[in-house]
Amino acid sequence: MALKDILPGKLGFGAAPLGNMFRDIPEEEARATVEAAWTDGIRYYDNAPFYGAGLAEIRMGEALAGKPRDAYVISTKVGRVILDEIEDPAARDQGEKGGVFAHGRPNKVVNDYSADGTLRSIEDSLKRLKTDHVEIVWVHDVAQDFYRDDWLGVFETARNGAFEALDRLRDEGVIKAWGLGVNKVEPIELLLELDGPRPDGALLAGRYTLLDHGRALQRLMPMVAARGLGIVVGGPYSSGALVGGPNFEYAPAKPAILDKVARIKAIADRHGVSMKAAGLQFSLANPAVAAVIPGASRPGRIAEDRAALEETVPADFWRALRQAGLVDPAAPLPGGI
Repeated sequence: MALKDILPGKLGFGAAPLGNMFRDIPEEEARATVEAAWTDGIRYYDNAPFYGAGLAEIRMGEALAGKPRDAYVISTKVGRVILDEIEDPAARDQGEKGGVFAHGRPNKVVNDYSADGTLRSIEDSLKRLKTDHVEIVWVHDVAQDFYRDDWLGVFETARNGAFEALDRLRDEGVIKAWGLGVNKVEPIELLLELDGPRPDGALLAGRYTLLDHGRALQRLMPMVAARGLGIVVGGPYSSGALVGGPNFEYAPAKPAILDKVARIKAIADRHGVSMKAAGLQFSLANPAVAAVIPGASRPGRIAEDRAALEETVPADFWRALRQAGLVDPAAPLPGGI
């Protein structure tokens, strides 16, 4: 089944902020944000054990409890097992880049891309999410940004473990689809070129956005389209940089990025276009993209995302971006421009 046939709509909900990403979010605010997404009609929810060491899944499970389970789609991730019964505070560790979730649960995060670890991770996620199944499973962060020079070794472990296990679960009908959930293009390209387990698509965060789309456009998107697969775009606002935030790729934005944002915004202001609309509609214009999943931790953000998706953006805006060299000349733009 194609990813686009599984996902209920172009706009989904990215749950990373529910794991107390960068700040300590009150329980009532987290709950209200998920409720706002549901009220808006969003029916695709993406999560991961890594987000707050289980916190995001727990919060989403509580918020969606009682909703008709056949009315929405959940994806979660494998590759990390959460040990939440660690009594010694010194043994508690959220792993590489866990500082992004410094306000998450004080649990130990263990990297485990084996088949057994994959099955355990899914079982634990089902408990936290208060459900008996998930539709999509992504193998999380098998890439250079987390494992540096060791990433190919980690990928090989996942190839012989997680990939095989998820391929079997999909073929048995336990899940509907699987793939990689990464911040880099290269692991997805590698997986698509290999013989063996066949993914249904991928969740690619931050690499097909208005600020950064060159490599994904050149190689990955044609590969995905040729195989009839799909891409879910995570982080369409580039960690908030596109919409005026201070971060890009979860770190302070460099001057070159801030300058590019300013140039795009100047053109957007001239044409009366919101930056959120520019970001979401750009990502979705590529036919290989099945959905976008901006993250949110405040209820009001949901309405902003919906408005951005439905905003009428004049063709002259996209032409101006292209003429200014702010988008790749080969990038598909809304309206077939």
